[in-house]
Amino acid sequence: MKLGIITPVVLKRPHAHAPWEDDAGIAEIAMVAEAADRLGYHHVTCSEHVAVPFSAGEMRGAAYWDPLSTFGYLAARTTQIRLVTHVLVLGYHHPLEIAKRYGTLDRVSDGRLILGVGVGTLQEEFELLGAEFHDRGDRADDSLRALRASLSKREPVYHGEFYDYEGFVVDPCAVQERVPIWIGGKTARSLRRAVELADGWGPFALTGEQITDMLAKARQTDAWQQRESDIEVVLPPPRAVDPLGDPDSARRALDDLAALGTTIANLTFRTQSPQHYCEQLAAMKELHS
Repeated sequence: MKLGIITPVVLKRPHAHAPWEDDAGIAEIAMVAEAADRLGYHHVTCSEHVAVPFSAGEMRGAAYWDPLSTFGYLAARTTQIRLVTHVLVLGYHHPLEIAKRYGTLDRVSDGRLILGVGVGTLQEEFELLGAEFHDRGDRADDSLRALRASLSKREPVYHGEFYDYEGFVVDPCAVQERVPIWIGGKTARSLRRAVELADGWGPFALTGEQITDMLAKARQTDAWQQRESDIEVVLPPPRAVDPLGDPDSARRALDDLAALGTTIANLTFRTQSPQHYCEQLAAMKELHS
């Protein structure tokens, strides 16, 4: 099981982030990313929201750093850690917009992009951006097929239900032959998307029992049996870990994730400062070695 981190500062959920993050900026983000890079962590994350309504911000938070800008900076400060959009909302973008912008990031970072995507749930934001909300699931499926046909292609061709294009050049494009795509979500349909159209599944707001049951059912499907490789299962522990202050609990958290079939852990830490965060990264790596 590989270890990745949910990057601090770039997303601040109410009552769930450390006080030091309130005044932190790109220097602190880079400090953490560089430490994770040196220690061999798998990835850092950055999520997407354009404009969060006041009512939704009270629950999910209002501060969301733009992933493209943030990762462009971090790509220059790191050498091997993967850059995961966790997640982009598919309905906010044309597939070729994603292919161009994030394909350029893949080139800038020397092939370190992982495209985490989701369908989205915030209707007010859809309406603000002029994006279709009620058929967003079907549109997301078509967008995923379009992305798979177009990422890493200088002259992409796709003919689908919602997206149809040919005769255009997208240059630069991704340098990875197959950019990994992870699906975020908490429904059976999100797992179905991951199995049929992507490379990984990153569920949230599900119990361990629900995840075990959903994966067991998915493994019995024809789509899973026809895959050339298993999907990545990307899960966070139920709560932030504290490997320095409570190493036994942190070790149990990793064991519990492994028991669920997790292939990549998505970690958050209990921290008092950016320096303490880096110390926690080192301590967790030591526990996992």
